[in-house]
Amino acid sequence: MAARHAQSRARRRLSRRSKAVGGLALSTLVGTALWAWPASGDDHSGRPDAKSGSAHAASSPNTPAPAQAAPQSARGLRAIPDLSDAARKRIPANARQVLVVTGKATDSYESRVVLYTRADGSDLWEAGPGWAAHNAAHGWTGDHHYGDLRSPEGVYALTDAGGRLPAPEGTKLPYDHNRSFVAHGTGVEGEPLAGAFDYVIAINYNRVPGTSPLDGQRPLGDEKGGGVWLHVDHDGPTQGCVSLKPEVMRALLRTLDPALHPVVVMGPAGH
Repeated sequence: MAARHAQSRARRRLSRRSKAVGGLALSTLVGTALWAWPASGDDHSGRPDAKSGSAHAASSPNTPAPAQAAPQSARGLRAIPDLSDAARKRIPANARQVLVVTGKATDSYESRVVLYTRADGSDLWEAGPGWAAHNAAHGWTGDHHYGDLRSPEGVYALTDAGGRLPAPEGTKLPYDHNRSFVAHGTGVEGEPLAGAFDYVIAINYNRVPGTSPLDGQRPLGDEKGGGVWLHVDHDGPTQGCVSLKPEVMRALLRTLDPALHPVVVMGPAGH
């Protein structure tokens, strides 16, 4: 009998020891798994998590907070991003096409162009594709003068177009097909200018709206410059215009519609 009690006590001690070891192993396994799981998840692009539908991101006290995007709905943007409040307020209320030209820096001649549109009666903006562009050789200015080799910052209507070549089919802006659209000489960096004015869209800086881009009237005076256009890129900086590839110019001519009151908002990043 004593031997049976001794064996029973031994089995109970062994059972308690096995549970303790098993519990330690499980704790170690769980701790290791939690340590090994990526803190920011596997999707570093910030795409929504498949289970919760929310994005995950890791941060630390030394990690800068991510830039806040414009409020967005499933149908579009509440506000055009990367514009100052002052620039947004200068966009006419009836404008439903806004071409945003964002310079890389104040003194840079590299830009990015995006066309934003909104439907009639909607306050939500839809972004189109982005295009590389050139602006003036010395960058940007809020006080443009003739010969300063800077593009004027601001918000300007787009009402008139023209070019050496006929208007692309579907062009809606008034278009002056004229052989006088010829760029003479060479660009700022010596590049040829042939074809630069095959297609142009006048930017309504210091000009009379409703006239050909070739019109020389300067309401603010000649010293404030003029003849600021969107035109075909010649692989170099401009004197004050914004230049884009010919296929982009054709696309804009087919898309910009006077009935939608298109405007251009242009300037360096952060302005």
